[in-house]
Amino acid sequence: MENKISVIVATYNQEKTIGRTLDSILMQQCHVPYEIVIGEDCSTDATLTICQQYSEQHPDVIRLFANKENKGLIDNYFDCLLACKGQYIADCAGDDFWTDPLKLEKEVTILENHPEVTLVHTDWCRYNERSKTSVKSGKTFFTTPLMDGKQLLEAIIIQTQMPVIHLCTSMYRADVIHKAMEEDEHMFRNTDFGCEDLQVAFVMAHQGMIAYIPECTLNYSQGEETVSSSKDEEKQFQFVRRVSAQSYYLSQKYDIHSVAIETFFQQRVFSLGMHAFRAYNVQLFHETRTCEKKWNSQRPLKTKFLFFVLDHKPLWIIGLVTRNVIVSLKKLFH
Repeated sequence: MENKISVIVATYNQEKTIGRTLDSILMQQCHVPYEIVIGEDCSTDATLTICQQYSEQHPDVIRLFANKENKGLIDNYFDCLLACKGQYIADCAGDDFWTDPLKLEKEVTILENHPEVTLVHTDWCRYNERSKTSVKSGKTFFTTPLMDGKQLLEAIIIQTQMPVIHLCTSMYRADVIHKAMEEDEHMFRNTDFGCEDLQVAFVMAHQGMIAYIPECTLNYSQGEETVSSSKDEEKQFQFVRRVSAQSYYLSQKYDIHSVAIETFFQQRVFSLGMHAFRAYNVQLFHETRTCEKKWNSQRPLKTKFLFFVLDHKPLWIIGLVTRNVIVSLKKLFH
């Protein structure tokens, strides 16, 4: 019997966690066969060695693609997706792990019984790598088991604090995503976009119903340096810029406009300006202006004030010194 489910594991420099991820997939109890497609992106640590060991131990389940050169998250993920043989696709990042052994079983059952559903996902927990504790993610947009995906498009575009659909909890139809990739390769392959999950969630919501299981099946790793959460202001600037550009592309392509979306891009411009401010980087400030113009964003009062400060170097320096003093005092009294 051919594999009906393909699980993508895109990994890079995750020697401490990749074994945990693979174990959480291998523990799955499902009435249909599944495969694990690993995209090992030329890690500089022992990640590849660990993946090879798992591949040798589970040759009938695991297919390992060891990249000769680092492709980056976007190409690594979508190359894995095109290599998948399953009718349904799931994924789990190399630093996250599933906690429910029936995760795949519950999701594939819904997809088999509801052809109108393009994607099914679950609740998830934030996992603190330092304390080894987990807490539920919090707010959710889903109050019913089934929801028309088109009701979610605006929310997916403007998500900031947490994903509307966490793709590592999801299972979606391979034929729908393959068709979307054929129609607009740029939306998926543009490496200047910030992530691989936003466009997948958006397309699946645009094309059908979204099913939700209100149970935590994933521990989402937090506490370590990641692409989306960096203490380096310049790295964080570029991540915010790329993801925002991705959201703008989706809003324009699908002609989705609202006051909430306009406000979102105003906030993103301000956020970029603050990263430039904290990094004391004039080039980042210039990039912020370019983004503001490209996204046709109006400038609210707080952004006008911020830009005024950044336009005057003495004010910028005074602002940074003042901020650093305040941060130091907060740390001292806490």
